[in-house]
Amino acid sequence: MSIHAHLSEEAQARLNAQKRNSTVSSIVISALAVVLIFLVLGIFLLPPILEPYKPGVTWVPGEKAEPDIERPKVKTSLRQNPSPPSHTMTKVLVANTASLTAIPVPDTIVGTPSVDFGDGDDFGDFNGDSDGPGGGPEFTKLDPRFGKRCSKEDRLARLQETGGTIEGEEAVVKSLQWLKATQNPDGSWTGDHPVAMTGFALLVYLGHCETPLSEEYGETVLRGITYLVNKGLEKDGRLTEKDLDSIQWVYDHGIATYALAESYTFCKALNVKIPELDTVTKKAGDIIMQGQGNSGGWVYKFESTESGDNSVGFWQIQALKACKHTGLWTDSKFRPAIRNALAWLGKVQGKDGAIGYRANPAQSPGLTGGGVLAFQMWDEGRSREARDGIKWIAENAKFGWGDESANLYYHYYHAQAMINHGGKQWEGYNNMFRDKLIKAQNPDGSWTQGGIKHGPINVHMSTCMAALMLEVYYRFLPGTGGK
Repeated sequence: MSIHAHLSEEAQARLNAQKRNSTVSSIVISALAVVLIFLVLGIFLLPPILEPYKPGVTWVPGEKAEPDIERPKVKTSLRQNPSPPSHTMTKVLVANTASLTAIPVPDTIVGTPSVDFGDGDDFGDFNGDSDGPGGGPEFTKLDPRFGKRCSKEDRLARLQETGGTIEGEEAVVKSLQWLKATQNPDGSWTGDHPVAMTGFALLVYLGHCETPLSEEYGETVLRGITYLVNKGLEKDGRLTEKDLDSIQWVYDHGIATYALAESYTFCKALNVKIPELDTVTKKAGDIIMQGQGNSGGWVYKFESTESGDNSVGFWQIQALKACKHTGLWTDSKFRPAIRNALAWLGKVQGKDGAIGYRANPAQSPGLTGGGVLAFQMWDEGRSREARDGIKWIAENAKFGWGDESANLYYHYYHAQAMINHGGKQWEGYNNMFRDKLIKAQNPDGSWTQGGIKHGPINVHMSTCMAALMLEVYYRFLPGTGGK
């Protein structure tokens, strides 16, 4: 027997309504679940989808990279395409250059040095050629007067030809390493007179053909150049950290202008673009010519007087020669200034050939080499004044390390003047100073002079002067009077 329960019509209606509500609720819940899922996914997926595309940067060996380089204080906007950046980035823009690599030192046997060169003629406008091996294609565009310093093989050949030694070249390299280690974070050197001291250091590096592209010292050189450029921008071309009322800022200016002009010549030949380098160099050179006195000499503050301070003037004369080679001026622009400068030196030269501090040749006659160099640099190496000065140096210059006779400020000039003259006079002078100077180098690569007050400036300046003396064998080529 089975029992069947029958719902009333009212109960059946309520049951059907409940089923319909349950179905609707299920649909709503399902829809909400789907919406919730999309919301959760959106939280994680929408930001990457909406974020702007950021391309990755890759570097393929041999290709040029385009890093963002912060330029200190310079405003010029340049397109750049430098070699791949080093582990630290110099704050300078470099454009369209091939990386210059050091040439391995060849196995060269250096024999007895030869002194059969030079005949008392001019600096020869730094005549020479740059077709020696190892210079690289970049240096086919470099002015020939710099060529022989830009290849290790050529430097060694010049050492042998002109009386240098391998030990001297090793001493120069040690000095470059010391300078690199002692550079300030802002690119300068020392704490006092940093503009002049930076100029000295750059001249040493450039004298060894260490350019902004050099593998070992390129960043050091770039930082030094940039420091000087920024100083020039601060004072409308006046290169000094001193107040312009200072009587000595003209030393800073002459030395730094010399360094910047030579830097510009290298950078121009190698297609290295440093913002405002040309502008500051041009202004600095103009300031020197405008600051020449009525006498033809230069004095403190670049005042117009009838006198002349030759210690100041020699740096201006060297700087103007470097400016001439930049191509930023026409050659004729320099003629009046140099004609008057050499006339002044001839006027104040003593009967014995000495050239001193001012008009009195007996006052600091150790500056005679600077006067001779001025004549040689500007195509007057055959003049009576130059030959009389050479005679004075040959008869009077001494080099006893540890006493005042080894004043490197004087010998910086003597060494250049004597190698340009050549012959027996150079042979005697070279034998007098070379080995003593090399032996006097400190283990860290610096030089300190006995009997002279020590300090950061003196050590730095002594090191630069000594290194420049040991670079004299290849830094410039003695001429034969030709253009």
